[in-house]
Amino acid sequence: MNLNKVFILGRLTVDPQLRTTPAGHSVATLSVATNRVWTDKGGNRKEETEFHNVVVWGRQAEIASQFLTKGSMLLVEGRLQTRAWEDQQGQKRKTTEIISERLQLGPRSASAGGGGGSAVAAKRGNEKAAESAPDEIPAINLDEEIKPEDLPF
Repeated sequence: MNLNKVFILGRLTVDPQLRTTPAGHSVATLSVATNRVWTDKGGNRKEETEFHNVVVWGRQAEIASQFLTKGSMLLVEGRLQTRAWEDQQGQKRKTTEIISERLQLGPRSASAGGGGGSAVAAKRGNEKAAESAPDEIPAINLDEEIKPEDLPF
């Protein structure tokens, strides 16, 4: 049995680019950044960022274009696909992309656009809306010991 499955959770590096194929299908391209944090043998904290090209088709492409902006968090479930083509200079090129099968949008900040009620209220200075804005997602340090009393269940 073979399996080609990818899950990434990250933030958009640019706004989604929505296009329509000659056949009338919607397609959006996204660039998603993920990071990895670890401690090296010397005890120094290291961080590495990876950038992923994601292709989204159909209604999900339209939704991504409508609701996502640079910096938005999202979860992508899909598969890896490598394409080959020849550029204008005749050079053979290859790229590996994630073909999205499912997108899950992350939390929206109070300053996000798109006409959401809390975003509009926060822009108008409504303090209650600003207070209910989602907090930043905390980083998880896998080197720390997990104590049973810290578990929420």
